[in-house]
Amino acid sequence: MNLPGLAVRNIYRNPVRLALTIAGVAVALLTFVTLRTAVMSWDEAKNYTLKDRLVTRHKVTFVMDLPKNYADDVRDLKGADGKPLIRASTFLNWFGGKDPAHENDFFATIAADHTTFLTVYDEIRIPDDQLKAFNETRNGAVVGDLLAAKFNWKVGDNITLESPIFGARENGEPWSFKIVGLYSTTSKAVDRLTFYFRWDYMNDGVRAEAKDRVGWIASRSVDAARAAEVTAAIDNRFDDADTQTLTQDEATFFQGFMGMVSSVLAIMSYLSYIILAILGLILANAISMSVRERTNEYASMKAIGFHAKTLASLILTESTLIALAGAIPGVILSYLIVDVALGDFLEYNLANFFPVFRVKFWTYAEAVAAATVIGLLAGIVPALTVARLNVVENLRRVA
Repeated sequence: MNLPGLAVRNIYRNPVRLALTIAGVAVALLTFVTLRTAVMSWDEAKNYTLKDRLVTRHKVTFVMDLPKNYADDVRDLKGADGKPLIRASTFLNWFGGKDPAHENDFFATIAADHTTFLTVYDEIRIPDDQLKAFNETRNGAVVGDLLAAKFNWKVGDNITLESPIFGARENGEPWSFKIVGLYSTTSKAVDRLTFYFRWDYMNDGVRAEAKDRVGWIASRSVDAARAAEVTAAIDNRFDDADTQTLTQDEATFFQGFMGMVSSVLAIMSYLSYIILAILGLILANAISMSVRERTNEYASMKAIGFHAKTLASLILTESTLIALAGAIPGVILSYLIVDVALGDFLEYNLANFFPVFRVKFWTYAEAVAAATVIGLLAGIVPALTVARLNVVENLRRVA
């Protein structure tokens, strides 16, 4: 019998321990793949942002607002050559609305300038008749088609939202909206789970000190290659103003806005490698127990002429085979749970964070390669132990 064949027979000696070890390896790899996919999907989200789309906010923090007239100043900005630097500009406000009928369901609610919004976010698609209704309806709202499907909303529905930021309307009435349109997108740079409504309607209802204030300004530079120059020009424009600004490209703004998520995912990146260390301990423990039970057998094999290197190779082969036996179901589980079930769920419900949540081929390859290497490493100490066995002493030893 050849070495791999003997190794296969050996690992089947204790089926219960083999099954538990394979399950442990599979679960560890499933966890590793999930964490790595989350980190890579988050990093990949910035690839869908536009290089020429810039976001201008308060220099101190995103939660502080800007004067509305700043949007006009940004729109009229010109370079040293007198040519426009901005081809489109709009302004928006985070509203923080919640539907009392779905208190535990988060969705973004944003007040947008209906006259300029689509010039900056031109990947949003709204049917002409619905866009016309949006322009003509003061409390009109357009909702992402996925959000509408989630809450079973349709065009014509009246929705009341509560805002912990702005409270009730200045006149004491609730924030009531009429859904006049459903939007889709041609790019994953904009999600389909947001509730957009007219900024002027919000401005009518807020307290006097909050009127004519905006959360941030979004603009499109004339040339994406000059984005860094344009961001500097915008901030320089307000250097001497009472309220100073910070302008960033869309990807940088998004990462900063979701800074806490970035920190959590950075921790998850480290955890994914800790999982591999745990995988190594699982395998090392299983192989060590197996070797200890068969110490007298290895001593007998040495006595009849098996070379120490052959016995060490046998143990390393066993360890690697067990690791691969766990890697295969681990990859299958990763595909079914992460790629199919979890991927669809996150892309549908958390498109803001994970516009694409799919396991990359090289993540599977990395998982299998890691399991193989760890299998080899886990078998080194038991293999060295067997290679150094004293035949006379260990023939009397009972595991």
